[in-house]
Amino acid sequence: MSLNEYVPFLSKILSVQKHTDIEYTFRMAYEGSVNPGQFFEVSVPKFGEAPISICGYGDGYVELTIRRVGKVTNEIFEHYEGDSLFLRGPYGNGFDLDEYRGKELVVIAGGTGLAPVRGVIDYFASNPDQVKNLKVIAGFKSPSDILFFEDIARWKKTSQVILTVDCGEADFECHIGFVTEHISKLKFADESNAVAIVVGPPAMMRFSTLELLKMGFEEENIWISLERRMCCGIGKCGHCKINDVYVCVDGPVFNYTKAKNLID
Repeated sequence: MSLNEYVPFLSKILSVQKHTDIEYTFRMAYEGSVNPGQFFEVSVPKFGEAPISICGYGDGYVELTIRRVGKVTNEIFEHYEGDSLFLRGPYGNGFDLDEYRGKELVVIAGGTGLAPVRGVIDYFASNPDQVKNLKVIAGFKSPSDILFFEDIARWKKTSQVILTVDCGEADFECHIGFVTEHISKLKFADESNAVAIVVGPPAMMRFSTLELLKMGFEEENIWISLERRMCCGIGKCGHCKINDVYVCVDGPVFNYTKAKNLID
């Protein structure tokens, strides 16, 4: 008898880290393999479920950065260390780290888009010998919206990290302006052989990708992750369907050669 793919499992909350007033990272007990960029459906009985990207993982746990924006996430925030939540997954393809090994890698993230790529950055910042170099541009609306302070400080030890905010003043090393303003300033040995990951709001991804293409990046060397709301996670409900593509199954990570045609 096969298991029902819709049935969630109970996972204990190992720790909760606050980033902002509405964004916390929940470390959940989990045994199994995952890829950065995949997602879990997190549920609370009587309230529903929400798709949450994996932002970190390790032996016996996964980390999910959750933003308090509605009925389900409001209830999730009522749970604390030692409590439990229901999970389904992991779903989606995630980022294949082999695509980036031995190359010049730039990761461009906007806002909560930093969460699904945090695992990629963590891996190569901790293993700098596996890439020629790692560059990160992370942008947020204001200093109070910045996520993963401690991680950013650690990444700077082995990588070039540009932290920027749209507006406001900061009392730490931070630029003012959009992420797109910093892309053309990056230096690569050969843009045609460099690879890029772009994740964030749709407009930010569109203009960031255009900047990369103007610099000489090949389309096949760019990957994006679609932050489209997914429901079932297994390609049955059609909620995330674009043309003949089910984002929850075929993505959410797409090479730009395919992503450029995914238009609603």
